[in-house]
Amino acid sequence: MVTTNDPAGDLPPEDAVSWRELAVARSLDTARTRAENRVQRFMGAALELITPGSGKDFTVQEVVERSGQSLRSFYQHFEGKHELLLALFEESVTSTVQFLRERIADETDPLERLHRFVIEYYEACRPSPAGLPAKDNSPPVMAEFAQQLLTQHPKEAAKAFVPIVSMFSELLDQASAAGGLRSDLPSKRVTGVVLEAIMFNAFSSTISGASNKDTDASAAEELWDLFWRGIGAPSGS
Repeated sequence: MVTTNDPAGDLPPEDAVSWRELAVARSLDTARTRAENRVQRFMGAALELITPGSGKDFTVQEVVERSGQSLRSFYQHFEGKHELLLALFEESVTSTVQFLRERIADETDPLERLHRFVIEYYEACRPSPAGLPAKDNSPPVMAEFAQQLLTQHPKEAAKAFVPIVSMFSELLDQASAAGGLRSDLPSKRVTGVVLEAIMFNAFSSTISGASNKDTDASAAEELWDLFWRGIGAPSGS
């Protein structure tokens, strides 16, 4: 007989099992928290080593030493440098999406939200001028690593870019529903083309040799104008 001192006394047997599972889960949560802290320290150390102009030229040993952890611990969490870079890039993309949502939050018109996204994403992708610290108002986008991912590891790239692809697709759908875009647009294809064009035009010189200077604020608007004339609804439709 279950006494009244038993905290599970009023619970049926199947619920008592749930308490046991909860106790086990708490232990797992503690271990998970420790693992997350270790992973974050490795990622923080790597991010500190990625300085302007250095690209991704750091070693695993440098990350281990800066993090104050062991090499064994590193390989318990990452298979190697490439996997660490993937984790950093995914976090960068997630931070960029959060940044973009904040920047366009005050726009109520669906088409203007799309316009603002293009301008702000372009700005976020631009590298800081040589000798200057990273921009305070936007998270770093690892464009060089993104190029490598898109060309050499397309499946990994697609997974990493999911948050920003989802956001842009959402904005496209809203603008389309409001009648601002052509109804025959292949949304998935347009999303990929536009995002890649923004990122790579912001990061490097164009194929014509024209460089996007830091003082040239019209570059993003010119890019938007190109997109808009290609995907805007015909006049009078």
